[in-house]
Amino acid sequence: MQDAIGIPACFSSALKSSDDHTTVTRSGQSVHMSVYRTKIADQCRLITMTWCKNMILHGLSVSVEGPEGKAQYCCKVELKPWYFWRKQGSKRFIVHGNKPVDVFWDLKGAKFNGETEPTSEYYVAVVCDQEVVLLIGDLKKEAYRRTGCRPALIDPILVSKKEHIFGKRKFSTRAKFHEKGRCHEISIECKSNNIGGDGDKIQPEMEIRLDGHVVIHVKRLQWKFRGNESIHLNKMRVEVYWDVHDWLFSPGLKHALFIFKPVLSSSNISMSSSHSISSSSSPLSLSLSSSSTPLSTQTGRSGSLEGCSVSEASEFCLFLYAWKVE
Repeated sequence: MQDAIGIPACFSSALKSSDDHTTVTRSGQSVHMSVYRTKIADQCRLITMTWCKNMILHGLSVSVEGPEGKAQYCCKVELKPWYFWRKQGSKRFIVHGNKPVDVFWDLKGAKFNGETEPTSEYYVAVVCDQEVVLLIGDLKKEAYRRTGCRPALIDPILVSKKEHIFGKRKFSTRAKFHEKGRCHEISIECKSNNIGGDGDKIQPEMEIRLDGHVVIHVKRLQWKFRGNESIHLNKMRVEVYWDVHDWLFSPGLKHALFIFKPVLSSSNISMSSSHSISSSSSPLSLSLSSSSTPLSTQTGRSGSLEGCSVSEASEFCLFLYAWKVE
């Protein structure tokens, strides 16, 4: 059942720490990480899907959380144009001593359309105890046919998404703020406003657009380089945090951090709205802990995850690292 797996160059050291930003800057690669919570080997665990893209290849890594939150079970695939046989395969590893977990993928006809993640014609499936515990991609029938396994009784929950993207002034991505919602176009643009008329007074500004509409406009960015505001989308409030200090005050290739945190209208969680936050509560300090991330109640089926706490609020967070290239 196992195929030989080539280790992508972009994962050779990046997976030692998901926050190893020096690896990202050195390679100039785009990285997208999606973290799901589901039940594997009778325990609530996190599965991390990481896609990377550089000038040479696309790469995929699937890791399953081990004891004490360590992502020690990992499957890595590189997609070089001349390695056609590596675009379809499987790998097995043993979790918790005696539980086999199989990862199946078919990326032969995957369409990336210039993106880091494929957009169609692919699947990646994680199987445990004769159940497909996680399935991404649009070729679902093909995935179930190849694995010979049934869908899990519990739907996995997308907990977070982390992206590293590069640009000069404009940064774009697409994201769902709710599992059953549609994809939204997010764009961030940093621009300079000449208020002196002769070029001697330049003030940086920032615009954040959602589906082409300006939802946040920050003037005098040099004074408001950290902050947060609320935007409203249908029946959902989305808290947007930003920290662009290094864009403005640090030389060389530096990144800004943007966090998009949806809050359902039915939630009783109170979050700060439309005001600046102090540097001591910078969004850089907001991190996702596998042990403290509760599971959404929207399991989609009748099952439940033992050992996982639940919350009525959406637990999804989008972490966007925007690397500004001069």
